[in-house]
Amino acid sequence: MAGILLKPTSSLLIVLTCFFSSSVATSGAGKPHRFSRTLLPESVGLKQEETATHLHFYFHDILGGTNPTAVPIVEAAATKTSATAFGRVIMMDDPLTETLEATSKLVGRCQGFYAYASQSEFSFLMVMNFAFTEGEYNGSTLSVLGRNPVQSTVREMPVVGGTGLFRFARGYAQAETRTFDLKTGDAVVEYNVFVVH
Repeated sequence: MAGILLKPTSSLLIVLTCFFSSSVATSGAGKPHRFSRTLLPESVGLKQEETATHLHFYFHDILGGTNPTAVPIVEAAATKTSATAFGRVIMMDDPLTETLEATSKLVGRCQGFYAYASQSEFSFLMVMNFAFTEGEYNGSTLSVLGRNPVQSTVREMPVVGGTGLFRFARGYAQAETRTFDLKTGDAVVEYNVFVVH
């Protein structure tokens, strides 16, 4: 009885093996299916020489008053009992100015969010785009994604990309708090951004 069942099973395996082999051979014929291809650098706007740029501006994060530029969008129940506001998320559309004064020349906006990401210290996860509106960089952006331990004097976060004149950008941003209002939470942060593009 076992010999009778073994024979059809062996035949079935041979037939299935032949079928799958021919299917693979047929699907491999003709045009190859690929999800990537190599490009010439100049075809996507890359130059042989790269430019290094230093940008310097001030970020105004305004949570108080009648026209805030940063608003809470997530407040977990545990956030209210956390000493570090762990879990709180703030959406921002902050002005970027040429000097420390809020009335100085506007050079762009910082749009994105920051989340209180630590249970033991004031440390933010920053996800932000610097959208520039001034001079040759008008319409170009830089994207920053990183950790911001706000109680440190100078914090460094990576620049992970950009658009416009900053396509293929990489580099880092250094942030240093210049003013902070304990009552409102308003802050002015000086940024020095170094990018290769």
